[in-house]
Amino acid sequence: MKKLAFFAAVLIIPGLFVSCEKKPEPDRGISVVTTIFAPYDFVKAITGGKVELSMLLKPGAESHSYEPTPQDIIAIRNSDIFIYVGGESDEWVEEVLESIDDAEMEIITLMDCVDLVEEEIVEGMEEEDVEEEGIAYDEHVWTSPANARRIVEKISAALRAADPANADVYRANAEAYKKELEGLDAAFKSVADSAARRTLVFGDRFPFRYFTDAYGLDYFAAFPGCSTETECSAATIAFLINKVRDEEIPVVFHIEFSNGRIADTICEATGARKRILHSAHNISRDELAAGATYLDIMKRNAETLKEALL
Repeated sequence: MKKLAFFAAVLIIPGLFVSCEKKPEPDRGISVVTTIFAPYDFVKAITGGKVELSMLLKPGAESHSYEPTPQDIIAIRNSDIFIYVGGESDEWVEEVLESIDDAEMEIITLMDCVDLVEEEIVEGMEEEDVEEEGIAYDEHVWTSPANARRIVEKISAALRAADPANADVYRANAEAYKKELEGLDAAFKSVADSAARRTLVFGDRFPFRYFTDAYGLDYFAAFPGCSTETECSAATIAFLINKVRDEEIPVVFHIEFSNGRIADTICEATGARKRILHSAHNISRDELAAGATYLDIMKRNAETLKEALL
């Protein structure tokens, strides 16, 4: 059904383009479109409001079930810079880009900005019953502040090339932001270095592979990062319960916009506390209205991590 809706959208787009061709608009600034929150917030920090910026994923929406609308495809077509993650979750993007003339666009794929790691199935984890072709790489590259810094460098370079009049502003803002990311990285290293334990338990999907690799942490989880599953087997729940009990783990995590039921079950059986570790994939409408940023989210994660690693 999702494929059907997507192809219907693509078929009607060419007709819409007739009346939606790019037209110069004085003082509008360049147009930047991102698929998810993290790069949206990076662009916002670098540009300080000097560009026309939009995010396709609506606040509060789950990214793995996202379906592009005709309006979304038009927004991509009319953008000067388009930023998306890459990987299996963004296969629809490749089909969109094949359907439009992207010669005048700058396209940034987050997964091309960093060194990738393979998605993995760890002990006790539910494995999706899907045949994969080739290597599946973990898509959640921005969860590591060091990776975020590399992504910011790439975005900053693209913005300076597309908008030379504001290049000095973008360069200065990007340098200041990278220093904040370095501080964030140092804060997480401090938490990890002083930790009494090294293991995190997620009663949920696990989108933090780059993060745990960066700080030498181990993890166990119900599902891999891009799983579409929300229910897991009794064997998986039993494994995670036993892991929490055996290692006396004080916190069981779930991620943003999850129903948290698996974490609830583990916590009820073990007495552990349930906490959110936020992947910055997306934020709620209230968070957006309050001006929440990637840095805010990750600083909260650092405090939550302290509690989990006591």
